[in-house]
Amino acid sequence: MGFASEFKQFAMKGNVVDLAVGVIIGGAFGKIVDSVVGDLILPIVGRIFGGLDFASYYLPLAGQPLGLPLAEAKKAGAVFAYGSFITVAINFIILAFIIFLMVKQMNRLKGEAPPAAPAPPPEDVLLLREIRDSLKK
Repeated sequence: MGFASEFKQFAMKGNVVDLAVGVIIGGAFGKIVDSVVGDLILPIVGRIFGGLDFASYYLPLAGQPLGLPLAEAKKAGAVFAYGSFITVAINFIILAFIIFLMVKQMNRLKGEAPPAAPAPPPEDVLLLREIRDSLKK
């Protein structure tokens, strides 16, 4: 089997194609969640806590003054950008919660499969039972 045909066989397996579709949809879904968190949730949370903008919180590690915007502080040297981490952590929590709800809903829609009827015993077993029963008489 040549390399090209082996690769084609690998790439056309159902699991690989399903994984590729899942990664593409997951990337797009991640951008939606980033937008929801960054554009809708964090501004509301910031407003509730007095106009806080988590993304701009940092600790200077290279002697920068504290009043600089984060982008300028990064240009001047290393910073500990804990506000960005808070934003990403909130993104993750929301994304995990939404995926949990989706999986829960899919499991509910799939429902419990009714138990399958037991398969009838093979014919040889039935014949042996008949012989056993006739010998008991």
